[in-house]
Amino acid sequence: MTAILAGLAVLFGAGCLYGWRRNRKMYRVIDRMLDEILDGEPISQSDIREGEISSLASKAKRIQEKVDGSISQAQEEKEQVKSLISNMSHQLKTPLAGLMMYREMLEEDGLDHDTRKKFLKKMKQQSEKIDWILQSLFKMVNLEQGAVVFEAGPLPVKATILDAVTAVWDRADGRNISIVTEPFEDRILWHNRKWTAEVLVNILENAVKYTSPGGSITIRVRSTEMYTEIAVQDTGRGIRPEELTEIFKRFYRSRDVENLEGSGIGLYLSRLILEREKGYLTASSVPGEGSTFSVFLQNCQNLNQNLSGE
Repeated sequence: MTAILAGLAVLFGAGCLYGWRRNRKMYRVIDRMLDEILDGEPISQSDIREGEISSLASKAKRIQEKVDGSISQAQEEKEQVKSLISNMSHQLKTPLAGLMMYREMLEEDGLDHDTRKKFLKKMKQQSEKIDWILQSLFKMVNLEQGAVVFEAGPLPVKATILDAVTAVWDRADGRNISIVTEPFEDRILWHNRKWTAEVLVNILENAVKYTSPGGSITIRVRSTEMYTEIAVQDTGRGIRPEELTEIFKRFYRSRDVENLEGSGIGLYLSRLILEREKGYLTASSVPGEGSTFSVFLQNCQNLNQNLSGE
């Protein structure tokens, strides 16, 4: 009996010793893995095959990946904010400088009525430009973050195009640029009238800006099986081939038009809007001859058949 008890005592002691060593080993492994996570180093225990330690190593590695991902995302967002602030500052610098200059001129004594009226008109123009830039920036940021909620639905497109043409008509007429819409049958397309009109206004305003007086802008509507294309073709200066993919990036401006008024927001904003409508935007151009921007909106097949009386 004494021998049995002694044997059990030995086995118990051995078990305790084994458990102590095993727990101590696990503690060292966990401690090392935590240090590696804190130091941003790769988890060195990820290849351990021993039961619980292997499971812990796997979970620690997943935690590290999530932490690294969060840090990377935060850094990316920080850079985006810095870029946005820098670009906002750049965009607002010129009109703000103009406002300050005209204000100083208006404070001078002896200005006649006509000169004062001229400066006030200039100040109004610069104020409107600042307002447009800020509104565009707010729309852009909200669309990027999904904070803007607008509904698209099946609507006739002719009224949408008319809204856009009406908005830019006076400016085009003032530069002796004709806007011609080729005849087409109205179509029911999936879009939001207000936001799609804004897309077309952005495109038409660029066409007016970069087309010489006496030029023309032609709007063509062509339907395919899935989409309807609204093409805006101008006789302007055109775009370099290597820039056709760059012009849709945020704040991008070609070096050829740096001396002209512009913000580099319009086309990027237009692309964001069309993505929300499940549409898209393309561009083609021949430098020196003109450009064509095409808005593609989804067809509403059954409603179009009813509209045409089929």
